[in-house]
Amino acid sequence: MSRYFVASAVLLCFFCWAPLQVRAADWPQFRGPDSAARSGETGLPATWDAENNIVWKVALPGPGASSPVTFGDKIFITCYSGYGLNEREPGDMAELRRHLLCLNRVDGSEVWNATQPATNPQKTYRGFIALHGYVSGTPAVDETGIYVFYGATGAAAYDHDGTQRWLVNCGTGTHDFGTANSPVLFGDLVIVNASVECGDLIALEKKTGKEVWRLAGMDMSWNTPTLVKTAEGSWELALNTKGTVIGVDPQTGEKLWTCDGINDYICPSILAEGDMLYAIGGRKNTALAIRSGGRGDVTQTHKLWEIGKGSNVSSPVYVDGHLYWSNESRGAAYCVDAKTGDVVYEERLDPNPGRIYASPVAVDGKLYYVSRDKGTYVVPAKPEFVQLAHNVIEGDDSIFNGSPAISNGQLLLRSDKFLYCIGK
Repeated sequence: MSRYFVASAVLLCFFCWAPLQVRAADWPQFRGPDSAARSGETGLPATWDAENNIVWKVALPGPGASSPVTFGDKIFITCYSGYGLNEREPGDMAELRRHLLCLNRVDGSEVWNATQPATNPQKTYRGFIALHGYVSGTPAVDETGIYVFYGATGAAAYDHDGTQRWLVNCGTGTHDFGTANSPVLFGDLVIVNASVECGDLIALEKKTGKEVWRLAGMDMSWNTPTLVKTAEGSWELALNTKGTVIGVDPQTGEKLWTCDGINDYICPSILAEGDMLYAIGGRKNTALAIRSGGRGDVTQTHKLWEIGKGSNVSSPVYVDGHLYWSNESRGAAYCVDAKTGDVVYEERLDPNPGRIYASPVAVDGKLYYVSRDKGTYVVPAKPEFVQLAHNVIEGDDSIFNGSPAISNGQLLLRSDKFLYCIGK
């Protein structure tokens, strides 16, 4: 066997098994590279308003709770139109359309708009649905295409020119909370947590949409799965469900381990840092730390700590040995020692931010917390609380549900009306 053949085989094996490959400036999925909501870029402003530090803003064709993602010189973002724009007069559900927009990274101008009609009935626009609408899942993008999950309408793949490659039904179930999960890319797979739609975790082939594996038991799970590399060097997919955190082989769908978790519905995504997993959630607010790489029930062997603090919606971020998150109902920002679970601070943001559904991002020594309707709060990414800024964009009275993205030293922030590029 030639050296060339061996080297080629090793490289092929690596790319087949590797998770999403990104370039330095890309923010290609929910919560960015490694789903960590953290960037090493610098130069982002701490303050802005309608007249200052906004490089550009573009009107969107409809609302949405998803986050923008970037790949090269393009931005991808989803929204919806045709139905569910007003709770008193929601309109005709038959007119509901989802949009996947491709925008020019430099100025936000539209490159293309791929429209997808709803293929199955959705929950009526009221109650919890009216808090976030019909587009909550964030796209995932790599060199092979852009992948979206539209709940009961299905998962879809698009080429970089906007051509739809496939649309696959992942179940037709609906819920009063709606759907929220974003796709995860691993090698040649697109993995979707279809907890609401059918209760399964589903892996589809990127090229064709063909189902590769399926794992049942995703109970009350409104969170996007997280890839983690174990201390042994293998990849696992971690998911938080009602009462149980699970670890899965992302290549085969085999359930590797379980750990007693939070006995409630779960919205925040698990955060991976090294081989550690940090899971928060539940209406009683709980946080716990689990070491990946176990087998079977790892509750007694791999759960390192658990505390009665957390968030029901927003996911955490890790910086220099500490975990940070915001509580959507108490208006508080938290800092917790990642090694011990000790609470370093619990401080109220000022003025009271009301509900915070977006997850924070950490960049350039700062944490950005985006509230639904009270603006963005900025604090240092260190275990000493001080509020650096409270930023409100006058003239946009719509809702800000989407978590921001970091790209080229700028913050991409979406509301129900606009996408903003914030920078110096």
